[in-house]
Amino acid sequence: MSFEKLTRLDLNLLVCLYVLLEECNVTHTARRLHLSQSAVSKSLMRLREQFNDPLFTRSAHGLIPTPRAKALQPLLEHLLREVEQMTAPPTFNPATSERHFKMALVESAYPLLLPQFLGEIFSKGPNIIFDTQAWETNTFERLQRGEIDFGITGKDLNPRDAMLTLMPPKDIIWQELYRDTQRCIVRKDHPILSQTWDEDNYLRQRHIQVRCDGSDRWLLDYKLADRGLKRDIAIYVPDFNSAASLCTHTDLIFTAPSHFASHIAAQLDLVVMPLPPELPAMAYTLFWHQHQENDPGHCWLKELIISRCRDLSDT
Repeated sequence: MSFEKLTRLDLNLLVCLYVLLEECNVTHTARRLHLSQSAVSKSLMRLREQFNDPLFTRSAHGLIPTPRAKALQPLLEHLLREVEQMTAPPTFNPATSERHFKMALVESAYPLLLPQFLGEIFSKGPNIIFDTQAWETNTFERLQRGEIDFGITGKDLNPRDAMLTLMPPKDIIWQELYRDTQRCIVRKDHPILSQTWDEDNYLRQRHIQVRCDGSDRWLLDYKLADRGLKRDIAIYVPDFNSAASLCTHTDLIFTAPSHFASHIAAQLDLVVMPLPPELPAMAYTLFWHQHQENDPGHCWLKELIISRCRDLSDT
């Protein structure tokens, strides 16, 4: 590719040549391009120099294209259509799109949020691929690098609490989807069910802890530490389902978001109990990078997710 030659090309001249080839008349060309006849004549002179060819000869019936000009016509049509398409505002049609969207989610969001919008994604976009991945410590960095489109995890509502647990970088945009509180899960024959259920008894139990966002501590642990208290963590596990499964055959207690707790308790025949220590609600939150703001496909999916989860919050 000769960049030196390309830098000497003037797109306006090529547009003028294309219309001249259609009209074979300077006056008609000037009218279509909203130019003077003199301007079109000057453009034709420059075109002749550019292509080293007369391009047109005059006759009683107007301009007659030379063989060189006739050969250029289909090339010009293709080029100008490509340029027009390249400069047109981007569009997104889910019905024909084969877009591959990638999203990182915290595990507890799967039974709560995905059912709200996943069916509609595939209904409106039957060829779209939706790739879900685990929320990890580097998810914000992956959003910044454009490796994933969205992330969903729990975010504490109070900014001071969020500073302890999860604070997104400044170039990460976020939208609250659904607020949730914490509950406790125990096996149905757990001895605690016949005892007084209060904070003291809660802290006397041994606990299962899920590592979230790469941290062994949840906001609950920070709040307890402020009062000189702490839980007795017996085991750390990487995911919520494993933690719930361990509850089925141990006397360990698992503290989890209430919607997930209810969902998994129904599956595994567990008992859900309130969380005795007072703890602020958290919000499942959608995150994306600011460089995606003008991507129509990204905007379509973002608006769909937010609207459907807003319906969930209203129920």
